[in-house]
Amino acid sequence: MSQDIQPQATQQLPFSQACENNKAPILAVLKSAFANTTQVLEIGSGTGQHAVYFAAHLPQLFWQTSDQAEYLEGISARCLQQGHQLGVNNLGLPITLDVTAPWPVNGTHIDAVFSANTMHIMSKSMVEAFFNGLGEYLPQLNTLCLYGPFNYQGHYTSNSNRQFDHFLKQRDSESGIRDIEWIIALAQAQGLTLVEDIAMPANNRLLHFKHLLA
Repeated sequence: MSQDIQPQATQQLPFSQACENNKAPILAVLKSAFANTTQVLEIGSGTGQHAVYFAAHLPQLFWQTSDQAEYLEGISARCLQQGHQLGVNNLGLPITLDVTAPWPVNGTHIDAVFSANTMHIMSKSMVEAFFNGLGEYLPQLNTLCLYGPFNYQGHYTSNSNRQFDHFLKQRDSESGIRDIEWIIALAQAQGLTLVEDIAMPANNRLLHFKHLLA
């Protein structure tokens, strides 16, 4: 899946302030969580900010970006422009990945998945498809890291998360902050065990799952 990244003409890149705010704290966790990882698949690369930053700071692994088709142009532009500027050579241009359709990852050696701020955007059926896909398409997977807001036993962890959840559901009734207990159960069904639940900026969490040998 490795792709050589070449420079292209500078253009306006998609941007998320939240990504700028949280990339360093997330990286601090990933340095440990992905210490023995060779290839990461990022599901929902969004603006590509995380991908370029993490690839630049984790040179021992290959970072493969992916998202739905409508976001690929922006991700590609960032990978090409900033990746070239930083001399990054371990970053893959995005592949189209819809969690509800067959994943285009056959023949790859992905051993880790990272996804940020996606569980609350997806519908419940899409979240289930996400986890089913991990088991079906990534046989070598041993590490999963999820970043975002989560509820505990049906309760919000902050008033800001409550307001955010209401906003999400007004925009799309199928979206919303997920209960961590449900996420853990879906992961366990794929042989993944929660080993770290780390507090992150803006009332978010980073959930680190591992495939533990029996």
